Amino acid sequence: MRLPLALLLASAIAFPAQAAVHRYGALTLAPSGGEIAAIELGEGMHPGIVLRSSRDGHVVRRIDPCATCSYSGLTYAPQGDGLAFLARDKGVVTLMIARGDTVRPVATVDGLASTPRFSPDGKRVAMLITLGATKDVGATQAGARQVGEIGVANDEQRLAIVPVGEGAPTKAVPLSPQGRYIYEYDWTPDGSALVVTSALGNGDANWWVATLDRVDATTGAVTSIAKPSTQLNMPRVSPDGKTVAYIGGLMSDFGSIGGDVWTVPLAGGTPTNQTRGQPITFTSLAWTKGGLRAATLRGDEMGAVAIEPGRAPRPLFERPVGLSAGDGRIAWNAKGNIAASVIEDFTHAPAIYAGRATALRQITHDNDGVQPAVQARSVTWTNEGFSVQGWLLSPLNANPDGKAPMIVQVHGGPSAASTPRFIEKGLASTFEDAGYYRFLPNPRGSYGQGEAFTAANKRDFGGGDLRDILAGIDAVEKLAPVDDARLGLTGCSYGGFMAMWANTRTDRFKAIVAGAGLSDWVSYYGTNGINTWMIPFFGKSVYDDYQAYEDVSAVYHVKSAHTPTFIYVGERDIEVPPTQSVEWWNALKSQNVPTSLVIYPDAGHCVPTQAPDVMKRQLAWFGKYLAPPSAN
Repeated sequence: MRLPLALLLASAIAFPAQAAVHRYGALTLAPSGGEIAAIELGEGMHPGIVLRSSRDGHVVRRIDPCATCSYSGLTYAPQGDGLAFLARDKGVVTLMIARGDTVRPVATVDGLASTPRFSPDGKRVAMLITLGATKDVGATQAGARQVGEIGVANDEQRLAIVPVGEGAPTKAVPLSPQGRYIYEYDWTPDGSALVVTSALGNGDANWWVATLDRVDATTGAVTSIAKPSTQLNMPRVSPDGKTVAYIGGLMSDFGSIGGDVWTVPLAGGTPTNQTRGQPITFTSLAWTKGGLRAATLRGDEMGAVAIEPGRAPRPLFERPVGLSAGDGRIAWNAKGNIAASVIEDFTHAPAIYAGRATALRQITHDNDGVQPAVQARSVTWTNEGFSVQGWLLSPLNANPDGKAPMIVQVHGGPSAASTPRFIEKGLASTFEDAGYYRFLPNPRGSYGQGEAFTAANKRDFGGGDLRDILAGIDAVEKLAPVDDARLGLTGCSYGGFMAMWANTRTDRFKAIVAGAGLSDWVSYYGTNGINTWMIPFFGKSVYDDYQAYEDVSAVYHVKSAHTPTFIYVGERDIEVPPTQSVEWWNALKSQNVPTSLVIYPDAGHCVPTQAPDVMKRQLAWFGKYLAPPSAN
């Protein structure tokens, strides 16, 4: 289960056709630190690649060789003399390299491709490819239809390496062996091998049990480095080629990355936690010539730290903002002294910031005139010995003297966090425009306070985390004119589970919207496409501890549910199959609880392709049940 709001599109950066807000995607920084590349879209523009000076943001040149293509995977050559990227058009992905004013194709892939990276000598490019893919790679993509003999064939994301000589473009050919799904990788400094996170079998299902391995860059032979006890992300090899660092945590996947920073010898061995006990979630990682650099989330602030083994992380900056860059949060130059990131918050539209990490400065001003659509503030409260944080969004025209309804929106995950992102006027501000306050809590189990806090909901789904949310509502009501008699609850994925489960625990909410939720953990275990994620949380499979799964299943407690509930789900959701929503819909009907269910055809997890219709239906549902008494 994953975040419905912060989507990692592994195959291409996708933007709406028109945008009032200027957008920056896939940002990367040249090894020298002097130039930035990003995929940019402004009103009336086709999303193209824009190269800018990192000193003052002026545009050096624009690269857009294909009017119908989407671009992704921007990466500079180690010597800074070229930029590689992927262009996707009509089912074919082309690896292209730009040098000066020349852009040429290097290799093609009949399928999917992502994450191109130059070899250390700049003579080859590696990338991840999926030939004959039945679905796009990503957290919310619609799954392949489950027909025919099940489990005998899976999409395989494999490593490919192509030369970057001056010849005609070639077909990319997989290097890594069949049967192994490669998630992420990094080159070793001598170019002889690549360090990967990988798993055998179904790539969607086995992300949570991936291992750290070495792939020979010539033969494709795989040797094991470590089998961590945590989930792992972002393998990064040290400049001397002796050590691998990675982010390891309870749950960390497809764009929702969080955990501690671990290291292990490249030759193999037992991983060491370099940040044990830190009240911080580490969200991305780079190993520069100047040392390890990590992006962080601490409470309501994102930032960056320098990490030296055996020492506490050294803070470089922290701000109550959202950060994004390429496949991480921050892009770094080769020395690790210059950084760049796209920075935004709830009331400030995205801008590129760059410079020394301790003194980042804004270098783009395309969005300086964009006005906020909401008001926002960070809220903290204590509950059962935990310090908890969340965000309160308010209408711009909120009346401080009158009571207003509030919608509580629970994030997915379960290990994730609601963090600042610009709320653009329109679909994103629908609730606030209609006069609702919106509360985004980060209860125990969330990122932002270290691994102990993230692990605090193990074998306690819907327990302490729900009590944290209810206590957070109490805290908000002391700060804002919220009508406790007109509270709504919504969420998707794990947030959808919380929306279903809360209906059996409390009557405090007067209307609920549950997206792609889990109503029956017992049946879910045997019908979803990603069940390995549950073992670290429950400790055992459903077949070995049936009661633990039944205890937190809303369907077994439906007689305590009274709140009207709108339910939505995608027909081809492999992460939380639509049967979970059908079960809850039938259960609520049996108790004469007002309910409505929409299954969106061909849609995936949290139905991102149907967001306008989902929002329209949510607004109608909350409007019906949260209206002032005089309006009923």
